[in-house]
Amino acid sequence: MAEIFDAAIIRPVPPVLDLPRFEPTNRRRLSAPALRTFLAIADLWGLNEEQRRLMLGYPSRSTYHSWCKQAREHGSITLDVDVLTRISAVLGIHQALAVLFAEERDGVAWLRQPHEARQFGGKPPIMLAANGTQDGLMTVRRFLDAARGGLYMPPTSGEADFAPYEDSEIIFQ
Repeated sequence: MAEIFDAAIIRPVPPVLDLPRFEPTNRRRLSAPALRTFLAIADLWGLNEEQRRLMLGYPSRSTYHSWCKQAREHGSITLDVDVLTRISAVLGIHQALAVLFAEERDGVAWLRQPHEARQFGGKPPIMLAANGTQDGLMTVRRFLDAARGGLYMPPTSGEADFAPYEDSEIIFQ
């Protein structure tokens, strides 16, 4: 695909999003399965109703319960783009935790324990994820994605005593 350049300043212009992905038929197809998955993750993380609603953009209680009922009964709902984006961030956080931690409970513990990274300010990452903003969710997701990519995270208790391999122990076959 050829890049488009801004004539005033020679730099690529960001591509326009694929608009059909936002059409109601596509969102309707994704909404119930996405919400069911969100609810399963919220159960795993031990989120209360308030935290769940905050992560979803704080719909009214009646709207939230209606969505949940429809999703659990495999009914038809159409969530808006903001809610689906928030659910996508939660799925990304869950996936990153599964990559970074061998045990699910360790990933959940990481979310719930205070963290000294500047983004979290000594508070548990779950507090930022459940602060009601899409940015809070995306900040936690980006942090974990960076950790997955190899940026430093403090070692876990199991890794703290790990002795590095010696050159003689590394064998290529």
